[in-house]
Amino acid sequence: MRNIKSLLILFICMAVVIAGCKKQETPKPKAPTITTADITNNLGISASGGGSVSSDGGSAVTARGICWSTSENPTTADNKTNDSLGTGSFKSQLANLTTNTIYYVRAYATNAAGTAYGKSVSFLTNTIDLDGNLYHTVKIGTQVWMVENLKVTHYQNGDALPNVTDDNEWVTLTEGAFCNYANDPNNGAVYGRIYNMAATTDQRNICPAGWRLPTNTDWNLLQVLLGNGTDVGGMLKEAGTTHWNAPNTGATNSSGFTALPAGNRGYGGFADLGNYTYFWSDPTEQYTRALLYNQSDIAGTSNYSPILGLSIRCIRVQ
Repeated sequence: MRNIKSLLILFICMAVVIAGCKKQETPKPKAPTITTADITNNLGISASGGGSVSSDGGSAVTARGICWSTSENPTTADNKTNDSLGTGSFKSQLANLTTNTIYYVRAYATNAAGTAYGKSVSFLTNTIDLDGNLYHTVKIGTQVWMVENLKVTHYQNGDALPNVTDDNEWVTLTEGAFCNYANDPNNGAVYGRIYNMAATTDQRNICPAGWRLPTNTDWNLLQVLLGNGTDVGGMLKEAGTTHWNAPNTGATNSSGFTALPAGNRGYGGFADLGNYTYFWSDPTEQYTRALLYNQSDIAGTSNYSPILGLSIRCIRVQ
């Protein structure tokens, strides 16, 4: 019996010694934790992005950046950047983009456990016309509109429109033309160009590729998407009196449309800069929309004279 007890004690002692000598297992690393930053500085062919690594998962982050594609959930097998190492926030640049295109972007981080991705964000690259003018975009419901009035001086195929400065020549035109309000290029830079109806009916297309003139149906839908109330005009107008004359009734620009009072041109020459803006619609309808400095609603007028010079706000082809 005494021998058995001795052996049992010896066994227990050996077990304790072995357990004490056994190396403590090292926890296995986990994938990093990362978030994707919003896209900024959208220049049509490039944009800024980034991300933030909040945890390295217990293993050093050896690569991080963003990846992007025209397909959802891009990976590091697609276009990507490499933006230093470790945790914390980082900035990235997306390059060689195509204008008027939807891209999907994810931030990524790699450690010994593998590569983790942040949430996918999408954005539409802004549009650049043949003259190099940049147009920002705004999505209102199911529609995507340019935020600026059209400024281009060429049709889609590269043919130039004449800049007609003489009032008498303007009212006798039978072909497309443009002008700047009061023949001042500075006005064109701010408010966009003014175009005659012939420019809107030309089959060479005045809006950049992927864009078109809105139809009366488009305008009607826009009003519905904004609630179809008497305040729709105010929701479309730039707020304040930097460009609009006082009182700029009801202007909030809550839609992001940012309409400016570009005025118009007709038999009497130029008129109404600061007071009104008029937009051409699809020429088959000859129907326009107008916003006024002293009204909060939106006005519609049909069968406008072809000699008038009005603004163009393009809508994206779906």
